[in-house]
Amino acid sequence: MTKVAFIFPGQGSQTVGMGKQFAETDENSKQFLEQADQVLGFQLSQLIMEGSQEELTLTYHAQPALLTVGSMIAARLAEAGITPDYTAGHSLGEYTALVASGVLSFEDGVSVVHQRGLYMNEAVPAGEGAMAAILGLDGEKLKEVTDSITESGFAVQPANLNCPGQIVISGTKEGVEQACVQLKEAGAKRAIPLDVSGPFHSSLMKPAAEKLGSTLDAVKMKDAFIPVIANVNATAVTDSSEIKGLLVEQLYSPVLWEDSVRQLLELGVTHFIECGPGKVLSGLIKKIDRSATVLPVYDEETLQTVIEASKGWS
Repeated sequence: MTKVAFIFPGQGSQTVGMGKQFAETDENSKQFLEQADQVLGFQLSQLIMEGSQEELTLTYHAQPALLTVGSMIAARLAEAGITPDYTAGHSLGEYTALVASGVLSFEDGVSVVHQRGLYMNEAVPAGEGAMAAILGLDGEKLKEVTDSITESGFAVQPANLNCPGQIVISGTKEGVEQACVQLKEAGAKRAIPLDVSGPFHSSLMKPAAEKLGSTLDAVKMKDAFIPVIANVNATAVTDSSEIKGLLVEQLYSPVLWEDSVRQLLELGVTHFIECGPGKVLSGLIKKIDRSATVLPVYDEETLQTVIEASKGWS
């Protein structure tokens, strides 16, 4: 029996022009951009379609932009009769998953993640924090190195446990730079700086988490009608009050992406549909389980491929 999970990418996947084809050919898709502009009070649509990559990458722009495009794609899939059994999102993508699962309205989702981005930027202004992907080193050795650097006064810690052999670190710019050097000396194959504007999922985000909690308290959240796999504990959740607490914790806790994918597989998911620009999550899932069926949707051609494939699902 076919079981489907919609998965949504996080920051780093944003690209200028993402979703453009959908917005130009589909009125409902265009409305997502118009609604986002109206809610935010500025032209997010223009940033997405023709802004500079640098402006789009700022966390308070990237977050609502990715949520808008991911929601647009999920809506197109739903219109074609494809509905997920579960949803999950990587970091910021968890909010897009919550929109798809009915926990947040699209309007509230866009507003909350914009505020989340502002709080994150206030906690650590752009340029003062950093993240990097570390390839080919086990988690225990990595944590030894990051703990040592943190104790020396430069905060850095594991942030995203993405797949076997890939862990993202997060912290101060100096801490991440030192860690990249020392982790390569300790045997890491590569250390790749990420195109993000802050040290997400690190202890440096705790001030932002407090403000986020207050913002979420003012937003109407419903119980999920489709279970969502939470980043913090890699378990399926539906209760809105539990979800709210996990979202606050998520801001300064590691994203357990590998564990989340394994949980979806244990729950019987046979098809993963990545809703958003690029194929980052698709690549991670194939590294976790080579036999998994992964279908990225980022333009009209890939959408039609999935719609056609779904006709054979039972």
